[in-house]
Amino acid sequence: MSEKKLTSSRRHHLKSLILQIAANWIEQEKKDNVAAKAAYMAENCPSPDVSGDQAALMEFCKKLHAAIDKVDEERYDIEAKVQKADKEIEDLKIKVVDLRGVKKPALKKVRMSADSMLQALLGSKHKVTMDLRSNLKQVKKEVKEEPTEAVGDWRKNIEDKADRKKMFETS
Repeated sequence: MSEKKLTSSRRHHLKSLILQIAANWIEQEKKDNVAAKAAYMAENCPSPDVSGDQAALMEFCKKLHAAIDKVDEERYDIEAKVQKADKEIEDLKIKVVDLRGVKKPALKKVRMSADSMLQALLGSKHKVTMDLRSNLKQVKKEVKEEPTEAVGDWRKNIEDKADRKKMFETS
């Protein structure tokens, strides 16, 4: 089957119909919530009987205050439990992150000279140069001169050493 494209006016009309139906559903849901709330209150909270003498009304007020105190204590206990549970959840989340480890992003190689790196770290106010070669001492290379006499005839040196050997043997 060939599917026809919806024209913009048809699409707009369908969209407005859907929004209208959704608005009716939301309105009906609100009415149902109000009716359910009224039925719950009528069932669980009957209207107080305020007829009678002053002593009976005082007793009724004391009962109400006792009930309010009891509810406040329960609320406080539940809030403490919730806070404790939230703290445990945060601790467990931290442990999970510690166990899993933090993934470090891959660093990009940046071509930067030492001067520009120092300027980026220290700011533009400081003028520092990292030309290490300028701080070095200039050393002149010394040429060692070997005595030319030692390079002479090798046979003569051997004979001299032989004479020394004889000196040690004779004594």
